[in-house]
Amino acid sequence: MTTFISPFAKPAYFEQALFLYVKYSGFLDDDYALNGMSVYEYFYNLVLKTQPFFFVIVENDTVSGLVYLDNITGGSERLHSAEVTTCFDRRFWGGYTKYCAKLFFEYCFKKYNFVKIKALVYPENFRVKTLLKLAGFEKEALLKNETLRKGKLQDIEVYSLFNKTLR
Repeated sequence: MTTFISPFAKPAYFEQALFLYVKYSGFLDDDYALNGMSVYEYFYNLVLKTQPFFFVIVENDTVSGLVYLDNITGGSERLHSAEVTTCFDRRFWGGYTKYCAKLFFEYCFKKYNFVKIKALVYPENFRVKTLLKLAGFEKEALLKNETLRKGKLQDIEVYSLFNKTLR
């Protein structure tokens, strides 16, 4: 059974999520992310900063992935939009990630009533772009030279999914 739960629910969940984050951080972060912190410190602060919108995805007591919402726009009366970041262990790529994406975005729109969820993706990350498109995201923008990654200027593509119940 697939469950979205806090990484603090079990120490093993946090450890597995940290391992997954470290393994794929090259696809998630730019050169500015750590800012002098250790990876553990950065990840721990990221989880705290994004709570209650940081989840590990658990399948049979194993962390298959992580997903979190950040840069949330809105206030206590209404949440408008958020940026999603997701990462799955390679063993779970494919149909499972599509299933989890569908569940997660339905959950976000129903529980939090977001108008829009965005994803910022490096142009060469074809797996994530394919997953987003299959989940209904549309490319909205290309941000030229948006950040620095591996010492080079890096473009970022913006994909968005709108809450269809609000249209």
